[in-house]
Amino acid sequence: MLRNYFTIAFRNILRNKVRALVHVLGLSLGIAICLLIFNLVWHAYSFDRFHPDSDRIFRINTIAEWEPGNSFQSSATNGPLGEVIDEELAILESKGRLYTLYETMVEIPEENMVFGRSDRVAFADPGFFRIFPRDWLAGNPMTALQEPNTAVITESSMKKYFPGQEAKEVLGKVMQWTDAGDVYTAQITGVVADYNQNTDFIFNDFLSFSTISHMDKEDWYGLHSWTNLNTASQLFVKIQESGSKTILNDQLAVIAKKYLPEEEGNTTFIGEPLAELHFSENYDDTAISKDLLKGLIYIGIIILFLACLNFINLETALAINRAKEVGIRKTLGSDRGQLVFQFLSETFVLVSLASLFAVFMADLIQAYFKTYFPANFLFTSFNTISIGFLVVNALVLTGLTGLYPALFLSKYQPQRALKGELLETRGFSMGVFLRKNLSVLQFAASIAFIIMVAVLSSQMKYITSQPLGFSKEAVLFTQLPFMGDKEQREILAERIRNESFVEGVSLSGNLVSSNSIWTSDAYAMVDGQEQQLNVHVMNVDSAFVTVHEIPILAGKSLGKTAQEIVVNRNFLKELGAEDPHDLLGATIRFGRDENTIVGVVDNFNARSLREGIMPMILTNRSDYQYLLIAKLSNQQNLAYAKERLELLVNEVYPFEEAGFNFMDEVVEGFYEDDRKIQRVLGFAAGVAILISILGLFGLSSFTIAQRTKEISIRKVLGAGIGQILLLVSKQYLWLVLVSFVLAAYPAYYLSDLWLQEYAYRIDMPFLLYVAVGLGVMVLALLVVGFHSLGVARTNPAEVLKSE
Repeated sequence: MLRNYFTIAFRNILRNKVRALVHVLGLSLGIAICLLIFNLVWHAYSFDRFHPDSDRIFRINTIAEWEPGNSFQSSATNGPLGEVIDEELAILESKGRLYTLYETMVEIPEENMVFGRSDRVAFADPGFFRIFPRDWLAGNPMTALQEPNTAVITESSMKKYFPGQEAKEVLGKVMQWTDAGDVYTAQITGVVADYNQNTDFIFNDFLSFSTISHMDKEDWYGLHSWTNLNTASQLFVKIQESGSKTILNDQLAVIAKKYLPEEEGNTTFIGEPLAELHFSENYDDTAISKDLLKGLIYIGIIILFLACLNFINLETALAINRAKEVGIRKTLGSDRGQLVFQFLSETFVLVSLASLFAVFMADLIQAYFKTYFPANFLFTSFNTISIGFLVVNALVLTGLTGLYPALFLSKYQPQRALKGELLETRGFSMGVFLRKNLSVLQFAASIAFIIMVAVLSSQMKYITSQPLGFSKEAVLFTQLPFMGDKEQREILAERIRNESFVEGVSLSGNLVSSNSIWTSDAYAMVDGQEQQLNVHVMNVDSAFVTVHEIPILAGKSLGKTAQEIVVNRNFLKELGAEDPHDLLGATIRFGRDENTIVGVVDNFNARSLREGIMPMILTNRSDYQYLLIAKLSNQQNLAYAKERLELLVNEVYPFEEAGFNFMDEVVEGFYEDDRKIQRVLGFAAGVAILISILGLFGLSSFTIAQRTKEISIRKVLGAGIGQILLLVSKQYLWLVLVSFVLAAYPAYYLSDLWLQEYAYRIDMPFLLYVAVGLGVMVLALLVVGFHSLGVARTNPAEVLKSE
């Protein structure tokens, strides 16, 4: 019986190839996109799930509110919290402290071996390995990080630092790590295996946490202060089985109230579940937004839903062609359940074929969007996860798409079906209702996608055309050792300055525009009263303003002393001054010192155009300037200049690997995520409109075929081709109009929500809405007109000769 069902299903599919093509192409696109998104979501949620009792592990976060309604959450914790939490947290089972380092130079001094800089070095205490146990290849996990100046390395580090040696042979070896000019020498006391599972804990070298206090560096790392907050300082806890996140947060709130100074305002600590680490602040900037994942899931569901609508719509429209088949089957004894199973079998075959095509389509889509996926995301259509998804998806889609058409077809009465009559359709007809309204939903989704893409494109074009207030063309920069030798930096800067193609060189602690920001409070006397300003601080040298061609409104650029500062126009505005010269010589209290304003520069965008320009202070603190910025002449070959500058850097810093980057690429990178969203939505819009047109193509071909005799009679009675085209097309004209009305508000709401993220944004381009609506209408009419024109040109005698 089952074999007979599938044999008939294949025959029916081969008998109507257009129907099969429309179904398979539409469904395969939807399934392919959903398959990719499912794998991406599965990958994102797989991080750090393998740790024992992972549901009881939390990273302590700090929530700081500097004014009512304005707060931020950070993965950082104050240093002293790690000291008192043992006594204050009743549900604590274990704690683990971690202090991450950046750009740390790794060496083996005795062998004169330098391995370059690493971002995978951290201070850790013994509790860290109790919370996150590893396979130990050598060393004692209980004591390995107990003493100062000890270190544990992973197997991959061991192979890099000591090639050819076994783990036990490495114990006792001495290595050196240099951070911001501070040298930490440590003895290897343990070797652990690398993680094979997906993890955000990327560190390979662990220095004992007690080394910080042993080297009297607790003040430098801010570990003595309850007011210092640095994301490098991390605290993990494992709570008892009887505990919960709610209990943990309640006890942390008590600790915050007890120890944090009142002037810190409404600041508290909360527990972030380990499972959330990959969606917030992780250690290699591979965190993925949950909102982005949800958006992708919605897009996938919408596209698959549109394909399912195509199936339901077309199958109900084709019901009349199978009326006699149903009548004969019922006459021969088939009950309704058997007919339903027969029609579901056909649906299952079509969905299975679509799933096979989806495998190849998913590979093509993944290759096209390869750079959009995480670097460690490996997609394959033939793993257990993908196969399981395809099987379950095929069964679910068979039910969702095939059940209503199957019930609809099996409902025909034998005596009426054999006469070629349909079900009685007095009043409301579900089939007609679905055919009209499902098509409306399809086009509404397509129009909404296209409108959002058009708005995003207009905004991206707008922001890339805005003046930034500084020159970013032919500007290169490189990173030098932080807190490195000052004289060495000056020697390199002078060598580069002497190159004929270099117009200017600046040593700075900040790029002219970046994602990082240093804010502080400044105090100025206004009308005899001290006024507080929240300012954006940039640490730059005297050449910074000239190199970036920032207009000076009054005074001069920075001098060589830290007591002289330069402010921007918005600083002037905040103080209520109008003439920039009025501020020259004014004294501003900033930090611990009194500073004198020696210049006023015009506003420039030191951040992306999502944000407005803050009042700004430029100060010269040369000890912390580790960026070298070079302005090249416009006629210079940039590739040659970059190569030459990197050669000069290598001569002065032979062990540094950082190359030169272009400033305009940094600015472009601010909006890379938005461009990705734009391209993804563009792709989704293309797929959605393709599926909608496929549905319209199939539906119109069959509905027009049903009206062939009517059209022929109208031609005999004198109707012209234009009148016939209008007659057939006007129902689809209304269909697109209704779709546009339904799509307009969701598209407006989502587009406006996105535009609100930008301080500099376009006005909502409502003319684009109209243009998109007209474009989709023209496309739909072309598809319908293609079928209508063929019928309208047919000789009526050929159609009516049997009447």
